[in-house]
Amino acid sequence: MTDTDRTHPTDPTDPTDPTDSADPTGSAHRDPHAAYFAELSAALAAAGVPAAQAGATVEDLRAHLAETGAAPEEEFGPAAEFAARLGGLAPEPDAPDAASEHWTWTADLFDDRRMLAVHGAQGWEVESLDAIGRFVCRRTPGSALRWEYRREVIAGRRGPRVRDELTPEGWEPCGEWLVYGYFKRPSAATTGPAGSVEAPPAVPHRWLFLSRRGKAVLAVWLLVAVGATAAFLLGVRGPLGTAGLAVAIALASALSAAWTSGLETAAGRERQAAARDRSSGTPR
Repeated sequence: MTDTDRTHPTDPTDPTDPTDSADPTGSAHRDPHAAYFAELSAALAAAGVPAAQAGATVEDLRAHLAETGAAPEEEFGPAAEFAARLGGLAPEPDAPDAASEHWTWTADLFDDRRMLAVHGAQGWEVESLDAIGRFVCRRTPGSALRWEYRREVIAGRRGPRVRDELTPEGWEPCGEWLVYGYFKRPSAATTGPAGSVEAPPAVPHRWLFLSRRGKAVLAVWLLVAVGATAAFLLGVRGPLGTAGLAVAIALASALSAAWTSGLETAAGRERQAAARDRSSGTPR
C-alpha cells in the first residue's frame, strides 16, 4: 500500500471512485434495456401484479426484443404506459378469477366465424365449447386482449395435420364441435401492443346469433318437428311412419354436415394454393 492509499482511502460512496461497487458486474453496460425493464417492473408491482407474473412477463418481453433487435421504447412505448396497457391486476393461471367477466353464447355454422371475429375484437377469449356447442368465454377488465379465431375441419386424419400446420403460427385449439375444430391466438402475436382492448363494451345480453340462412334452416326444422309431433298426436301415419321420419331427419343432418365440411375443405385448399402462389410470386 502506498502513502497515497493511506492518506486517501477508497470511498465506496464516491461516485467518481473507479472502484464504485454500485454495478460490480457491469450489467448496465451489457443490458442497454435494464433501466426500461426496471421501470416496467416497478410499475407492474405498483399495479398489484404478483412478482412471479411480472417477472415472467418481463422475461418474455426481453426474449421478444432479442429476436427483433428493436428498442423497447419503440416496440412497446413508455414503460409506465405499457404497464397500464398490460392491465395491472391480471390473474395468475391458477389463481381465483373473480374479477373476470364470463359469457356463453352460440351461433349457427354460417355465422360463427364472423361473430367470433366481432367478439374476439372486444376481448372475449373462448376457453372451450360446452356439450351443446356454445362458446364459453372470459374477459378480464383492464387487461383484455383482442383475439383471433379460425375454424377448420379436423375429421379423421386431417385433425393432426391441421394442428401441426397452425401451431407454429401461434394458434391453439379452444374447442371442437361435430367435424370442426376452433383455434385461437391473441392479436398481439401479429399486431403487438395494438392487440389490447382499451375500453371493452359491456357484456352482451344476447346469447344466440343466427344468420339469415341459419334462421331459414331453423324455420324448416321447426316446421318438420311440429308436423311430426302433430302427426304423432293425431295418429296420422304417413308413408314413412314416425321411425322413418326420424331416420330422414338424421340423414338430412348428416348430409348437411358433409356438405358444409366439403365447402370448408375446398376453401382450405384454395387458401393454401393462394398462399403458395404468393410465396412464389405467381399471380392467380
